[in-house]
Formats: sequence, C-alpha cells, structure tokens
Amino acid sequence: MSETLRNSVPKSWPFEEAAKVAARLAASGKTEALFETGYGPSGLPHIGTFGEVARTSWVRHAFSALTGLPSRLLAFSDDMDGLRKVPDNVPNREMLAQYLGRPLTSVPDPFGTHDSFGAHNNARLRAFLDGFGFQYEFASSTDYYTGGKFDAALLHLLALHEQVMAVILPTLGAERQATYSPFLPIHPRTGIVMQVRVEKTDADAGTIAWRDPDDGTWYETPVTGGGAKLQWKADWAMRWHALSVDYEMSGKDLIDSVKLSGRICRILGSEPPAGFTYELFLDEQAQKISKSKGNGLGVEEWLRYAPPESLAQFMFNQPQRAKRLYFDVIPKAVDEYLANAEKARVQSEPDVFANAAWHIHAGAVPDAAHSPVSFAMLLNLASVVNADSPDILWGYIRRYDPQATPQTMPFLATLVGYAVAYFRDFVAPKKAFRDPDGVERGALADLSDVLAALPAGTPAEEIQTQVYEVGKRHPFPDLRAWFGCLYQVLLGQQEGPRFGQFVALYGIAETVALIRDALARSPAGAADAA
Repeated sequence: MSETLRNSVPKSWPFEEAAKVAARLAASGKTEALFETGYGPSGLPHIGTFGEVARTSWVRHAFSALTGLPSRLLAFSDDMDGLRKVPDNVPNREMLAQYLGRPLTSVPDPFGTHDSFGAHNNARLRAFLDGFGFQYEFASSTDYYTGGKFDAALLHLLALHEQVMAVILPTLGAERQATYSPFLPIHPRTGIVMQVRVEKTDADAGTIAWRDPDDGTWYETPVTGGGAKLQWKADWAMRWHALSVDYEMSGKDLIDSVKLSGRICRILGSEPPAGFTYELFLDEQAQKISKSKGNGLGVEEWLRYAPPESLAQFMFNQPQRAKRLYFDVIPKAVDEYLANAEKARVQSEPDVFANAAWHIHAGAVPDAAHSPVSFAMLLNLASVVNADSPDILWGYIRRYDPQATPQTMPFLATLVGYAVAYFRDFVAPKKAFRDPDGVERGALADLSDVLAALPAGTPAEEIQTQVYEVGKRHPFPDLRAWFGCLYQVLLGQQEGPRFGQFVALYGIAETVALIRDALARSPAGAADAA
C-alpha cells in the first residue's frame, strides 16, 4: 500500500466502494473479501453483464490497493432456474418447448455443442469474460445445490421458514400470497421446478410437502442435495449468507429486491453485503433499454467500431447517472480513454487514483495505449477523404507524424480500422453540406489566402491561431458560429475537430483546395465563375 492510500481514501467511486468493503472486513474479522456478480443463463451475456463485472473488478482492485488484503470475484450463474420461455434467437425451438419449467442445466442444448442449454450459455459467459481478461471464479447454481454446498444454509432457512414468509408475503398480491413458498421443489418424476404451495415444512426431517397440481399426488421433498431450490430473492439472500459475500452491486430496478433479500439475510444471521446501485442505460430517445425490444447497443456492436477500453471508459463514468447508450457516444468514449491513458502516464498519487485508465488497467496503463491523433480527428479525416480503407488514412497520418506506422503504433492502427468502419456506417450516410452565406464566403476566402501563405509543416497550434484571427476579422456573432461554418460547409457535419490540427493532418494545400472547392460549388461561387 502506498503512503497516499494509507493516509486517505481517494475521491473516486471505486475507492469509495472499496472503503465500504474494508470497513465490513474490519468489523467481521475476515481477512479475505468475496465479491460476487450474478448471471441468469437463459440468454447470452450482454453489455450489462460487461458493465457489472467490469465495475466490480475495479472496486476489487481498489480494495486490494487500499488494504493489501486478498480477494476473490465469484461469477455466479443461476443455471438451476427453470426455462420459462423459448428464446427467439436459438435453433430447435420446438425441441426446447418440451422442456419448459426444467432447470436450464437439464434442458438439452439447442445448439448441440454442450451437455445442456445452461452449460452452453455458461460457456458463452466464460468465453465472454475471458475475452476481456477478467479475473474471476465461475460458480454454477446447479453444482452448488446438488453438490451440497448450500445444504446447511437451506436447512437453516427451512427452520426459519415462518420468519422468512412474514417478510416476503406483504410484498406480494393476494393471489400470489395464497400459493407462495420460498422453496421450489424439483418434481421427482418430470424434473420441473415446481411453483406450488408448500403445505407442510419439517425442519427436523429437512423436507417440504406439496401436492402435484395435475394429479394430486402428495410428495415430501428434501430441501438438500438439489431436491429443491429457492425463489430468487430468497436464493440471493441465502447465497450471501452461505458464501459470506462481502460485496455485490446491482441495477436501479432491483433496489426493492436488494432491501428484501437483505432482510432475509439478517434473519439467517448474516449482514448483507456492501452494495452499489448503478443506473440503467437509455436508448437515443431516452427510453429504457430492453433486450426484448432490441433498442440497445450490444457489446459486439460497440466492438465493431471501437476498442474495449472505450467501452470500459463509458462504464466507468458516473455509474449512478442514467446514460444514453447508442452509437453516437462511441467517439467521445474513445477520446476520453485516450486522454486519460495519456494523463495516467505522468500523473502522480493521489491524482492518478481518480483516473479511469488507472482503474481500467488495474494500475498499469500500457505504453501501447497511445495515439498522436484523436479518434474524432480520424473520423473527420475519413469524412473528408471518403476513406474506404485504412491505407488512405495512413498516407495522411505518416505525413503528420513520420514515426507513426501500424507496427510502431498498434493501438493507432486499430483506431484507424475502427474509424473507417464508423465513417462508413454512421458518418457517410449523414453528411449534409450547406452553402456559405455572404459573411461566411468572405471569411472562407480570407482563410484560404491565409493558409496558402503558410509554409508546409506549420505547427497545428500556429494554424489554429490563424484560424481564430480570421474568424475575429469577420462579423460573426461569436467564434462558435465561425467554427460551425467550417464544419458544416467544409465537412458536412454539425460538429468537428480542432481545426488547426485537422489542417496539419490533412495538409495545408489540401485544405486550401477544400475551401476553394466549397466556394466554387455554392451558387454565389458558380455565378462568380460564370
């Protein structure tokens, strides 16, 4: 632990969360912290899965830096849940329909690659997490229930059945209250996870008794050894108690569930874990993102246009504020990450502890995470030259920075590829040039003459100064209007880069030609030419 951390907790949310875990361990006497994330394997991992595991990993690393104590991250799959409906995006849907209600690990894999549907999705989850380099331990609900790891906690909850029911029943409607039990027996004949009324509990025998709703058969089922599982809110609480979980975060939509599970956990005799409530994502129209609606941005889609570090940057920023998750946020996230990675190399403690890049890379920001050109600049260059391949952009980049090659700057090379893809799919279809008005025509002609007089190789800052001076000489309401003219008339978009750097990258002579072409294509320019 550094001297800075020994004296105070840095003011960044992962460290503030880590301090809560440290205080919990100090009170309990534990010397190792257990962090947990939960996953429902009825579908494929998604961007929310990434966000939860990434954020928990950052808190875990901050905890280690703050205390020097060991910790573990358990990625827990609720794969003993019953299959409630047949997903739309899988093969062999008719086959799956025959197994509704069965635990996911007892449902055949519709893809034919694993022993069960649950095993297939668990494998996808692990490959997903491994692909991002997360350090975690995987846990299967089925393995824990059938292997006896939850037996003691299940028997304990059975002994406290009435107290648990007293907490849960007031939160349910009258119809649900009549049939509710925290225990869901597994039908000994069909293997279905049964949603039935438990008519009798026997804590000494460790059993629950219930009737088959179809034929009235009376069953007494042991709650241990995988004979039954818990409804999810009780299951969450039991898991916290059985495993001594110290930290688990969850979305805003689960606030009431966290409170209820916390009460059950205390009934079982344990303090619920420290936690963190993160806000949900919104789409471009500020509507809640829904997997069933398909109105969100997926991990695969993000990674088609930007590196994973940019997605991590997006997740790091203000997790307790609702954020719109759509394609337009990608360029900003990329450049925020680049700026933070650059700062992290020169920052000292405690400033670096608030830097997102420090957390994203667990305190060791790689030297390769560098680019002399921002992602926004690459996009604007691609827009001007209509780049349909990385080679086109590299010609300009090498002139701007002779040391830059795909081999010497591999991170820049990936950004170039992403920029071409992003330009092709999002920038090019929206380009809309407008003609300059009279004031703008005069200013653009002035700028063309000023740039033409500059020697090749003029630094970007000097070019930027000249651009400012031209804008000041003409009757714009403010300089923002001048730069808006440059972006809309020359680039065909509402916003753009720092123009001096763009000129340095694109080329002074090329920019002069760009301006003169824009003046010539406008009606006034065409009249002048005539």
